[in-house]
Amino acid sequence: MIEIIHNHIERGHVRHALFDFDGTVSLIREGWQPVMTSMMVELLLQTPAHESESELRRVVTEYVTRLTGKQTIYQMIQLAEEINKRGGQPQDPLIYKHQYLALLWERIKDRVAALKAGRVPPTDLMVPGAQAMLEAMHARGVRCYLASGTDEPAVLDEAATLQITPYFAGIYGAQDDYKRFSKKMLIERIIAENHLEGCEFAAFGDGYVEIEETKRVNGIAIGVASNEAARAGIDEWKRDRLIQAGADVIVPDFREHEELVTYLFDV
Repeated sequence: MIEIIHNHIERGHVRHALFDFDGTVSLIREGWQPVMTSMMVELLLQTPAHESESELRRVVTEYVTRLTGKQTIYQMIQLAEEINKRGGQPQDPLIYKHQYLALLWERIKDRVAALKAGRVPPTDLMVPGAQAMLEAMHARGVRCYLASGTDEPAVLDEAATLQITPYFAGIYGAQDDYKRFSKKMLIERIIAENHLEGCEFAAFGDGYVEIEETKRVNGIAIGVASNEAARAGIDEWKRDRLIQAGADVIVPDFREHEELVTYLFDV
């Protein structure tokens, strides 16, 4: 289940690692894409010069998926541009972002409540093997960071709910002032502050952003092509996109974390 895309990477030196959150570690927000897409299609149907619903859905799906991994606000900025193109009067993208978050909360609030009440164990709403992978990295002395395009207060709360906060030296998420944070900025800071060579840094993610930015600094990029709904198997669309972004390794999840750690640390 571990697919090696680039076998020439220099292994055995990882000291710092970045983990994406949604779809890589957490499944709390599984299903966010249909929520966002439906909201955007509904808004675009209200514009004066809109296409058919099916064509709008195609347009929205394309840019939502293309921008996945970046902060949510970027998808809302694109929505405002699409409304303007069709003769509408867009609102501030931040308003659309909060509208979407309210809709998403309706989808996930029962999951969060069940976790906090102890009715559901954290591992039921995590990518399989994710906690064991974090434990394995921690045991090897790797300093780990959590980064997400989801708003930082939500990431902090959901990480605590999943009981994974202690594994991370830092947890970072989107800001309303979106220019203050990006995964690119965080990766560059980790590299600079710790004087890392590329092979000393690894990133795990199911979006192209963390993969591209990791390869930009010559780090090791592990693409997590998780099938979030089934909690098993490969999501082929994610796999293709992660390979295009430059992933060195593709995994469906962390069920084979021992083998993955063995590979990364060349033992």
